[in-house]
Amino acid sequence: MARPKKRFQQLIEEIDRTPWGPAEQALVTEAVALAVEIGDERLEYEARMRQTASANMNGATDVMLNSFAWCLAHHDADPQRFPADLDNGGADLMWQFKWMAASLRSSPAFSQEQIAAVLDDMESHYRAAGLGVSGVLTARFEDAWDAGRLDDAERLRVQLEATPRDDHSHCDACGRSQIAGFFADTDRDAEAIVLVEEMIEGGFSCGEEPEHALSRVLLPYLRAGRFDEAKTAHLRSYRLAKDNPDNLRIVANNIVFAAITGNEARALALVEKHIAWLAHDGLNVDAHFAALAALAVALDRVTAAGHGDTPVRGAESAALVPFFGEHDGTWSAADLAAASWAAAERIGAAFDERDGTDGHARSLERMRALADEQYDVPIRSDAFVAPVTSSVPADADAWFERAMQLAQFGAEHETLEALPHALEVADPAKRAQLLSMHLGILIALDRAEEALQLLPERIAALRAAGLEAQADLEQRLGLATFGLDTPETKAALEEAIADADALPAWSRGDLAISRAALHLRASEPDAALDHAEVAARSFTEAEDTRLANTTTLLAISAVLGKGDFEAGAALLDRLLAQDDLSTGHRAQALQTRARVRGGTGSYLEGAADADESCRLLAELGATRALGEAHLLAGALWEDGDDPEKAVSRYRLAARIAGEAGGDATGVDFRLARAMLRVGDAEEAAELFGDVLQREEEAETPAGSRAMTASMLARALATSGEFGQAVGAFGYASELFGQAEEHADQAMSMTEQAKILARFDEHDDAISLLESAAEIARKAPDAVGALTEVLHSLGQAYGGRGDERAFPLFDEVAALAQEHDAAWLLADVTDSRGRALAELGRVDEAVSAALTAADGFAELGDLGSAGGSELFAARVLAGNERSSDAVPVYRSAIEHGAAHPPLVQVAALELGNVLEALGRHGEAAEVRAGVES
Repeated sequence: MARPKKRFQQLIEEIDRTPWGPAEQALVTEAVALAVEIGDERLEYEARMRQTASANMNGATDVMLNSFAWCLAHHDADPQRFPADLDNGGADLMWQFKWMAASLRSSPAFSQEQIAAVLDDMESHYRAAGLGVSGVLTARFEDAWDAGRLDDAERLRVQLEATPRDDHSHCDACGRSQIAGFFADTDRDAEAIVLVEEMIEGGFSCGEEPEHALSRVLLPYLRAGRFDEAKTAHLRSYRLAKDNPDNLRIVANNIVFAAITGNEARALALVEKHIAWLAHDGLNVDAHFAALAALAVALDRVTAAGHGDTPVRGAESAALVPFFGEHDGTWSAADLAAASWAAAERIGAAFDERDGTDGHARSLERMRALADEQYDVPIRSDAFVAPVTSSVPADADAWFERAMQLAQFGAEHETLEALPHALEVADPAKRAQLLSMHLGILIALDRAEEALQLLPERIAALRAAGLEAQADLEQRLGLATFGLDTPETKAALEEAIADADALPAWSRGDLAISRAALHLRASEPDAALDHAEVAARSFTEAEDTRLANTTTLLAISAVLGKGDFEAGAALLDRLLAQDDLSTGHRAQALQTRARVRGGTGSYLEGAADADESCRLLAELGATRALGEAHLLAGALWEDGDDPEKAVSRYRLAARIAGEAGGDATGVDFRLARAMLRVGDAEEAAELFGDVLQREEEAETPAGSRAMTASMLARALATSGEFGQAVGAFGYASELFGQAEEHADQAMSMTEQAKILARFDEHDDAISLLESAAEIARKAPDAVGALTEVLHSLGQAYGGRGDERAFPLFDEVAALAQEHDAAWLLADVTDSRGRALAELGRVDEAVSAALTAADGFAELGDLGSAGGSELFAARVLAGNERSSDAVPVYRSAIEHGAAHPPLVQVAALELGNVLEALGRHGEAAEVRAGVES
């Protein structure tokens, strides 16, 4: 028995240090089961007390109710053996009582009498235990508010406000959040905002706070015209809430925000991501009501934006049938909006019947009234795919043209989708062309067996079109002319080419281009060009412009494969200048030229080509290819230092990938990175977090996850969420360590240390930097990382007057000189001066600072030069050398002319120095210059 009890104790200790979530739930379940197996009710009590808390935090209401009932019965029977408080730092039994009435109230399956009985039982237990009544009043207030008895709720709120707080009162975060929600519900927006802002400024947090509070003031912020605060609150609230299904209400509030702020695509994305949460907790029906109403508002807005026919992914799940009813196939946004309203009305009516009020009906009226509210708060993390501008082909001949254009671009999947319609064409020559494309695509997709079965149909079409020579050729060669790459097909092509003189020109061209393609695939560009030249002459002789242009594109690929970008670009320019170039070929040529231009540094020109290719592909209805084209355009705009344009391209690429059922993780990473560059740090943080979560689930290699984590950390830091940024940098450094990417690991630790130092955690910062320096030395070739880490550690030492700074500065300076890094040399010289000043070595400090200023000035960085001179002047002035400081101040002002804050500070300080020297006229003149 000793061994199971030891295991039980290990489980309890692990539970108490594991964050809420699936892992913690599994540990709790194991602990309860083990206690039952041991047969010790005292141990079972310890496990079930934790189970109640775990179930409350993770939205397992039925488990929570059963667990609490078991614990309360045992406590009432023997309070000594089963104490209300286990002294484990978790919620005691009386605190857990507060969750019970709220849980019963959340389902109309429980009567008002049952809820009242729980509240009365709670009050009697509190009084018997000698506890204050704050917790009881809070529970009664929640009951009245949720039931729609607003007058009772207001009376209880006032009473609660006048009641002394005690150990069973809501914490500062939860208390403010709850009352803020009530104020928002009763049209006291300004008061709601004040409470939440006090909470944020005070740094108050709890299990679902501040995310719940922030979601409660989204509408108040909007109605107050405080759009920036609303956007920040939304992004932070959603990012903190999005991973826990028990946060369904919080997510619902954020969905509504996205819907009424012009972000319908984002609202739809959130609906799709979280709609499955409806089935998470069967007893939390009130949260279902809130979520369904939010879904209805959002999907109405999606419909109003012209996307009512858009399928809502995930809504067809069998688990959601109890909410929406039976439905054939996917739900459209418009249909699901109606079903959501109906479900919300049905649930609301059940609550109102139970409560004897119209509270839920009034809530639905408020939600419907949002149709009249619209705010412009753009969030660019998602977008609808622009509708394809091409019309549906009217007949088989039009489908033939569509399929041909798609194939000429190389859109294999879209061509396959168009082929069944196009193959209804009557002309056997056209059918033969379509079947040729079909065979080529099947081979490209490694579906040779299907191609072999289709080949007789192609040969029959050729004979029907009177092309007997080509039919005989393909009868003899099989799949050799359709791209099948085997020793036999290559030999067969070579033999046929050797005997091709008697064949028609088109057949000679077909043999030549087929062989050229195989040479190109084998990275034999010269041989490919030789055969392409033959093919081009043959197709020109046969007057087949389409295949002549196809051959030109193949030849261009061969030229580029040789690394001759100049010649390839010239060929592309000439091809694109042709008037008879088809849309498909033009789109392909533009995309190829875009890549060439990107590879040669002409990013903006390449981006323009990629954009034009996107336009043409939209005309053709090539959706999947369009996504890849937008990705290329985004990359080129990003490389061309125009991340604003990159954002719009990436988000379209991500949406297309998502709608096609593909993996948008890589695109979303690029999108988040571009967002960070344009200043949308909060949106970037949300998206980086999503990407990291997907990478974790996919068990992506540690190095890749580390890069995502480090970018998430940067976004969080830029957003001002420094606490989370420290954690994210720490996680990134762990992952980089697993991947043995030492330079990146050291850099992540350095960024972490910089944040810690910012908040005066200097000991921890230095400890991190010392470890980072050891790690950075394992990657001596990564000079940038090594100098950054050593320089940062030197600055940290220098700030404390620690002599260990100077050998580090010497090492950084030597590396800067070795690698001609003049700016770094000036910067580390500036750092040396500041460290010398900390030690009171005034002359050396001033000399180093002025040397640094000269170095910056020589490089044209006058702002940094002025900063070094300002520091030198301060050192002189602070050491009774005011006269010496005056010219240095003046030089700082001169160098800082393009930096008004530096000039203002330097001029004001100079004025004070001159005044102290008795040079009043000069002081007035300097001050007047600042004021002007």
